[in-house]
Amino acid sequence: MLFALIRPRETSTVDVIGTTLKDVQTQLLAHRQPGFELANAPVRMLKGEAKMEAVGTFTRVDGIREIDADDMPALRAKVPDGWRMLSVRRA
Repeated sequence: MLFALIRPRETSTVDVIGTTLKDVQTQLLAHRQPGFELANAPVRMLKGEAKMEAVGTFTRVDGIREIDADDMPALRAKVPDGWRMLSVRRA
């Protein structure tokens, strides 16, 4: 018997503009929804301005469930659409 931990594969993005990296980070964290963590936030300077822009990508980190099956193909078949497998272990 195999067991797998799965969680929703859900992301959201937000664009922010700030004058400092700290300002950008503060704005990004203000947009974080419960159950999400900031996964990526590339920053670029705006042309001709003393400002920077970041596109923050938040990934869902809650909602973990455990599923089980007799073999790996059956386990993969049980992963619902929009979910991803995090880990697999044998019983």
